[in-house]
Amino acid sequence: MPRGWGSEIRVAGRVVSAGMLALVLAFAGRPDTAAAQTLEIALRQAYQNNPQLNAQRAILRQTDEGVAQALSGYRPQISATASAGTQNTELVNRTNPGRSPSIYSTISGTHAPRSVGMSASQTLFNGFQTANQTRAAESQVFAARETLRLFEQQVLLDAATAYMNLLRDTAILDLQKRNVEVLQEQLRQTRARFDVGEVTRTDVAQSESRLAAGRSQQLTAEANLTTSRAAYRRVIGVDPGRLLAGTPVDRFSPKRLDLAVGRGQAENPSVTAAMYGVDVALLQVKISEGALYPTVSVIGSVQQSYETTLTALRSFNASLIGQVTIPIYQGGGEYSTIRQSKELLGQKRLDLDTARDQARATVVESWGQLEAAKAQIQATQAQVSAAEIALNGVREEARVGQRTTLDVLNAQQELVNARVSLVTAQRDRVVASYALLFATGRLTAQVLGLRVAPYDPRVHYHQVRDAWIGVRTPDGR
Repeated sequence: MPRGWGSEIRVAGRVVSAGMLALVLAFAGRPDTAAAQTLEIALRQAYQNNPQLNAQRAILRQTDEGVAQALSGYRPQISATASAGTQNTELVNRTNPGRSPSIYSTISGTHAPRSVGMSASQTLFNGFQTANQTRAAESQVFAARETLRLFEQQVLLDAATAYMNLLRDTAILDLQKRNVEVLQEQLRQTRARFDVGEVTRTDVAQSESRLAAGRSQQLTAEANLTTSRAAYRRVIGVDPGRLLAGTPVDRFSPKRLDLAVGRGQAENPSVTAAMYGVDVALLQVKISEGALYPTVSVIGSVQQSYETTLTALRSFNASLIGQVTIPIYQGGGEYSTIRQSKELLGQKRLDLDTARDQARATVVESWGQLEAAKAQIQATQAQVSAAEIALNGVREEARVGQRTTLDVLNAQQELVNARVSLVTAQRDRVVASYALLFATGRLTAQVLGLRVAPYDPRVHYHQVRDAWIGVRTPDGR
């Protein structure tokens, strides 16, 4: 009997139980373990290197600037002016007005008018628009933080999926390679038996056909592995090393479906981001209504002028003016804006309901997939054990002429399929546990215990919130 088809298989000189996930994840048992890469390391690398995640962090930093821009409405606006030039003037004066004949005198000359000045304005009241704009900008920051949290969790889920896909495809390729080796040995034995007249040419052809099919499956497995490597590089940002078996993260998820649904509807970043979206829309209504209120401001200016006329050598002007602007009618545009903002508020509330329903559906779906994966592992383990026993029996019966070569080939293929199903089920089990944690909003670096410095969005926020001047862009560290 060819090696590799009993209850145990030999990989890289080590005997591994066919019922284990390591079946082919025996790559971890090879001598060069120093280059082994765990799932935790892959998640840490994705958290640090993923370009989409870093781009989303930059988007959040852009959103932080909205608060500083809104706060500028509380601050004065100051400007300075300066002018200089040359001016030619000719004045004609009437020296005896009301009498005849009139006597005129002419004064002409060139002078250089110059002036410097400064003006400042401070808004004292604008219908609470500045206050509401500031609160709206802060709510937008909070919503952007939740969107970033969603991106972080999605990247971690993608990284775990890419890791397990690569692990699965590596395992399947190993299975297919060993299947080809077994089929080659089977063909050799069949030809030997044909030479002594124990089997017919049909048996040889059946073995050749099954070997060709095995080689085709091996090529397909190699192509799938290449695709998984590319996906791993795209998500995690580095080329994969030798992977170790991944472990589920069920311990971080609720133990009952109703608890998982409640947590998902409360903590899923999509839901919390939608909640902040409602706050922004509500404040936008107040901002629009602020356009109907009067505006109170103070305007001050000083100006020093030189040679403004031929006869004036210097002049100085200073003013401090209080101004009240009361809107009466501006064409109705502000009323339309208010109505539009109220419709937007209604939409955001409906979006929140949709987000909660979607979160519930995602949790239920992930829970079902996880339970199905657990049951699938048990079923495929039993299938592998039964297929191994069946193959051994069919081989023994074939030796005494009670089974045909085709029966042996079919039993071999059933065992290969069972082992592939087991590897796939093990992969699905791990990925489903990460998907459930993602659906409940807890697939974070902190919950997973990744040894990585977490990105704190509050650092950049406080760096720019109260900055009155400056064009340097803080990095948020």
